[in-house]
Amino acid sequence: MKQSEENLIKVIIIDDSAFMRKSLTLMLESDKDIRVIATARDGNEGIEKITKLKPDIVTLDIEMPGMDGLTALKIIMEQMPVPVLMVSSLTTESAYSTMQAFELGAVDFISKDLASISTNIKFIKNELIDKIKQIAQSRLIQTRFRMRRLVQSSQGRKSPNKPESRPVSFESVVSDLQAVVVGISTGGPEVLHKLIPKIPEQFPIGIAVVQHMPPHFTKSLAERLDTLSKVYVKEAEQGEIIEAGKVLIAPGGKQMTFYSDGPYVRAEISDEPSNELYRPSADIMMKSAAAVFRGPLLGVIMTGMGKDGVEGLKCVKSKGGYVVAQDEESCIVYGMPQAAMEEGVVDSVASPEKISYLFDRLTKIRVPSYKPSGRGEGL
Repeated sequence: MKQSEENLIKVIIIDDSAFMRKSLTLMLESDKDIRVIATARDGNEGIEKITKLKPDIVTLDIEMPGMDGLTALKIIMEQMPVPVLMVSSLTTESAYSTMQAFELGAVDFISKDLASISTNIKFIKNELIDKIKQIAQSRLIQTRFRMRRLVQSSQGRKSPNKPESRPVSFESVVSDLQAVVVGISTGGPEVLHKLIPKIPEQFPIGIAVVQHMPPHFTKSLAERLDTLSKVYVKEAEQGEIIEAGKVLIAPGGKQMTFYSDGPYVRAEISDEPSNELYRPSADIMMKSAAAVFRGPLLGVIMTGMGKDGVEGLKCVKSKGGYVVAQDEESCIVYGMPQAAMEEGVVDSVASPEKISYLFDRLTKIRVPSYKPSGRGEGL
């Protein structure tokens, strides 16, 4: 049965490549719930069509002649706010531009390079369609952009207050916690930009993060976060120590596990296991951390689609750890926290602001067992 026009997810594609416009259109319209209502060759034409046709979602290429993607994104967010999915190539320069796009208000991204790999086209198409649907169905995203359209560039107005959840209590484990392990995916860069810069400089244990991203993007994300943060943030390297005052972000396209080296725990970066859907995988990282660290861990599962992290958090719990899930109201996509909730491994539910409070409490209660080695050291 044909979907009625008013119920379709309406998309505009902005890309200077005719091949990409055609490829994205074919992929998206293979799903009965999605309709590409227009395409545009550059930022100027795209803005014109967004203003006229009012789509539900826009895909936007970063690298275009004339008005580039970042310039167009800034204008879109200021004048006609709509959820935007960035299209980026797998280069270091494009990765940095994608981080800038998240700061300007983009919701997520897809890799342009992958679209040309015919052997992987089914997975790519499914990922693209899933992201479009998750964005369209996210109550948080729709509310956010509805408010943006109402108030345009005004940033002073806040969302209506929501009932306060009960305070998070983890005093029973805080004195023994060895490290923090974080799993996050769709919508993650925006959340991490709000969370990590708030971590106190004297944070007493190390933090390991799996953010689902391809190569180059995780490095750019880490470098950007490091410039904003009091703690040291970097993309993990082989043999890197996980320690107080340091945040290690798993490299895109690789798996991050851990091994003991005397008094230290170090990162192992490899291609194995290669049969996992996600590289990096939160499950792989968390399972390894639970096996290597002698005491309990603080597990944090945040916005993202799918179930990655659930099996890892079960291991965290089995070692006496404490698990916090991001609340549904603040998630771009509630999939990963919801999966953890349904498996019964979550001790408390919290917004990113309350997770920051948890980190503050941990810092105030704990005396660091050793001092951070400093930026650039620890290998």
